[in-house]
Parts: sequence; structure tokens; C-alpha cells
Amino acid sequence: MTSRPCPICKKPRDEKYRPFCSSRCRDRDLNQWFGEGYGVPGRPATPEEMNDAS
Repeated sequence: MTSRPCPICKKPRDEKYRPFCSSRCRDRDLNQWFGEGYGVPGRPATPEEMNDAS
């Protein structure tokens, strides 16, 4: 069974940073979430819905 490559740079994975190859790739992925580079499908929440969640 072959291991999947790092989803960011396609280098071999490192178990320490799984599923990434390094802390750099792990941090790049996290930055994508913070910077709205990734998203979850669906309609945007209204301000009222966001206030109700807290």
C-alpha cells in the first residue's frame, strides 16, 4: 500500500505532521482556512444566525 503525498506540495508525508510533510505545509493549509481560501458549501449565515450561535 502506498502512502498518499502531502496535499499541499505533493512530497511524501511525515507521520509527525500527518497528513502533511512539514509544519510549513500544515501552516499553509491552516492559513487557507483563516484567509477564506477554503469554504464549506451552503448559503452564507445571516448576522442573526451568527449571533444565535454564541
